[in-house]
Amino acid sequence: MNSDDRPRPSGDLASRLASESLDHFSLDELALRITLLEAEIARVGAHRDRARAHRSAADALFARGSTAPPAASGS
Repeated sequence: MNSDDRPRPSGDLASRLASESLDHFSLDELALRITLLEAEIARVGAHRDRARAHRSAADALFARGSTAPPAASGS
């Protein structure tokens, strides 16, 4: 099973953030929280893009190596 196929644990940080009450935050604190979360989204997106490029390069490398060379003709 791929790690991507597994459900996210209910106690992970993203789940805890999503369930946290925002009632006690001031407007300034909410704005700061949004800024921090947007920066984290950008960081995760950049990491995902690097991982995708790495995976594509590996797939291309191994796809090239797995094809058999054409058989030489016996003329």
